[in-house]
Amino acid sequence: MPVDCSGSPWRHEIERIEIPVGDLTFQARACGPEDGPLVLLLHGFPETSYAFRSQLVALGALGLRAVAPDQRGYSPQARPVDVSEYAVGTLAGDVLAMADALGADRFDLVGHDWGGIVAWIVATRSPGRVRTLTVLSTPHFAALSASRASNPDQAQRSSYFADLAADGAEVRLLANDAERLRHIYSDLPSDAVAEYMRALGNRDALRGALAWYGAAFGRSATTTKTEPPTSPDGPAESAEPATAPSDAASASPPPALRPVTVPTLYVWSTEDGAFGRDAAEATRRYVTGPYRFEVLEGVDHWIAERVPDRVSRLLAEHILTAGKDAESPIPADSSHR
Repeated sequence: MPVDCSGSPWRHEIERIEIPVGDLTFQARACGPEDGPLVLLLHGFPETSYAFRSQLVALGALGLRAVAPDQRGYSPQARPVDVSEYAVGTLAGDVLAMADALGADRFDLVGHDWGGIVAWIVATRSPGRVRTLTVLSTPHFAALSASRASNPDQAQRSSYFADLAADGAEVRLLANDAERLRHIYSDLPSDAVAEYMRALGNRDALRGALAWYGAAFGRSATTTKTEPPTSPDGPAESAEPATAPSDAASASPPPALRPVTVPTLYVWSTEDGAFGRDAAEATRRYVTGPYRFEVLEGVDHWIAERVPDRVSRLLAEHILTAGKDAESPIPADSSHR
C-alpha cells in the first residue's frame, strides 16, 4: 500500500528547480517544504531524476524536502567534455556541493545503480554529513569489486561495463532509431521511456551519461585492465578487495575504504540482472553502523519504478526512524510520527 499522505499539510506536486554549483547548474525535481530536512535521491544509468517521481511525492508529503538532481552529464548545463571530470570522487563532490547550495549541513541520501555507487562513496568519506543512507540495487563498491574478481557469475553480469566505457558507445546505442537504448527501457512504463528518450536520446546527452563508465572503466582511466572503483577518485589500482571493516581500525585505510558508519538500508532484488546475490550479501561486511538488508523477491533492477509504493514505504520508515537516532528533526505536525 502507498505511504499514507492523507491530511498532509504539504504540497504533493513535483517542482523543477535548478541548483548552481560553481560553473555548473544542475536541473532537479523536488517536492516538499523548502525548510524540511533534505533528502537527496541519486539516479542511475540510463535514467534521470524522473525515476524517483513516486518517492519524491511520498517523502515530500511527510514534510521532507526531497530533491532528485539530474546528475553530472545528465543536466545540460553540467556536462563537461573531459571524461576525467566524471571520476566518482568528483561526482561525490557534486552531492556535497548540492547539499551546500540547498542550505543543508546534513541530509538523508538515496542512490540507485550508479547513484548508489556515488552514495556509498559520499557516506564513506563524509559520514558527518549523512543522516541516513539508502542504496537500491548496487552493492558496496568493494563487495562488487571482490565479487567480480572471484565469482564468474558476477563477472559475466558486469561484462557490459567495458562496452559502455568504449569509444563510440553512444553511437552504437543510438543506431537504428536508438534500438539498443530502447531495448534497455523495454520493460519500463511508456511515460518513463518517453522521458528518458527525451533526455538521453541524442549524442551529446548520452555521451555525458556514458562518461561515468569512461572515467571508471575506460582506457583513459585505467592502466592494463578495468576494475570497479574502490577509491573516490577513480578505478582501483588492483583487483584486491577493499579493507574489511574488521581490519579498518588497525590498517588506517584511506577514507574511501573505511567502513560505512551511518544508518544504512540496502535494498536488493532477486531478478536484478546487473548485481548478483554474492555481492549483495557481502555488502554487510563493509557497514559497521546500523544496517538493514531488504530483499525484494521477483523484482528486477528498476526497483523504484517496479514497486514504487514499497520503496517509498521503506524509505519513509528508514528515514523517519533511523534518522531520529541520527538526530534528524522531523516537523512536529508531520502526519507520519
